[in-house]
Amino acid sequence: MNKLFITIFIMFLLTSLTAFASDGNNNPDLDFPQVESVRLVYRSDGSWDIHVSVRHNDEGWNHYANLWQVIDSDSGKLIGERILAHPHDTEQPFTRSLSSLEIPDEVQNILIRAKCNLHDFGGKEINFKIPENIKKGSFSIELD
Repeated sequence: MNKLFITIFIMFLLTSLTAFASDGNNNPDLDFPQVESVRLVYRSDGSWDIHVSVRHNDEGWNHYANLWQVIDSDSGKLIGERILAHPHDTEQPFTRSLSSLEIPDEVQNILIRAKCNLHDFGGKEINFKIPENIKKGSFSIELD
């Protein structure tokens, strides 16, 4: 098989979607990190690439968004997290990714949340229901 065919085939198998939802119970103050958007890409190997955009009032090393997490909404169990190694004072909002995350088959709902080194969690979060057809191997996604 030639490389072009393989590349097109792999791209076909990748499915990407964007979730924009908040439960509305979080502090909108930018002293708390706000998850603005999440892009989830389901890979043909069954793993996920997750791209999270965060807005926060980073003020240098004493106050900055220092991580975001993927949580099983139903159990509260941590599935994965991306440590943010430095402040993003001049890059707002900023997007960072976590690649090849394994989300267990039994997980139906995920929560994406961010924290800072001074105020912890508390800003806008995004909840997302994983479509059933993804888990069954279908690569078409419909968002409500």
